[in-house]
Amino acid sequence: MDFTPTPGPPRDPAARDEAIAEAVAGLDGLDAIPVAEHVDRFDAVHIALTAALASIDKV
Repeated sequence: MDFTPTPGPPRDPAARDEAIAEAVAGLDGLDAIPVAEHVDRFDAVHIALTAALASIDKV
């Protein structure tokens, strides 16, 4: 999934909400994986949430 923010009008709010929900769902099951792998999950969620926020500001 590409989380790179793109300039232009904001994405559809429903699509943005779905992207946020998918990003946060990436944190599910952290207790089942080694702690060393948590950083990759947190990074992916951070990138997705940053992209969602950027789409709101049209950045």
